Amino acid sequence: MNVTMLNEQPSLLKSAALLPPRLSLGATMIQHGLAKLKKEGTEQHAGMFEQLGFKPGRPWVLATGITELVAGVSSILGIATRFTALSIIVTQAVAIAKVHGKNGFDITKGGYEFNVALIAIALGTLMRGPGRLSLHSALEQRVKRRELRHFRLLPRQRRGSVLLDALG
Repeated sequence: MNVTMLNEQPSLLKSAALLPPRLSLGATMIQHGLAKLKKEGTEQHAGMFEQLGFKPGRPWVLATGITELVAGVSSILGIATRFTALSIIVTQAVAIAKVHGKNGFDITKGGYEFNVALIAIALGTLMRGPGRLSLHSALEQRVKRRELRHFRLLPRQRRGSVLLDALG
C-alpha cells in the first residue's frame, strides 16, 4: 500500500499554505474598504481623515476605501497580489504613523498590533506571490500554453507572461 504524505507533496502543500493568509487578508481588507465606502462610513471617516491632516477628507476616504476593497478582492482571487500587497503595506503603515503608533503595540489600547499583522501577511504575499491555487496561476498556464502553441518562446514575444509575472 502506497500512502502519500503531505510532506512528500511540497509544491501542493506550499500552494495550499498560501491560501489561508490570502483569504484572511482579503476578507479583512474588503471589510475595511466597504466600511469607508458606505455613506455613513465615508462621512465619519472624512472628519477623522481631516483631523489627521488629509484635506479634503472625503476624496482620501474614497481613495483608501477603493484601494482596500480592490486589494481584498485581488487577494482572495489571487491576481495582481504583489501590487495590492504593496498598497496594503502602505495603507497600514500610514494607519500606524497617523493613528495607532502613539497608542503603542497593544490593540486593546488602540495600538498597532493588528496593523503589523496585516503588514506581515501582505509582505509574505509580496515576497511569495499568490501560489498555484489562484486566478493568477490559471491565467499564467493559459498564456503559456498559447505561447507554446504559437512557438512564441522569444523573450520579447512573451509579453503576456511577463505582465503576469510582474503582477504576481
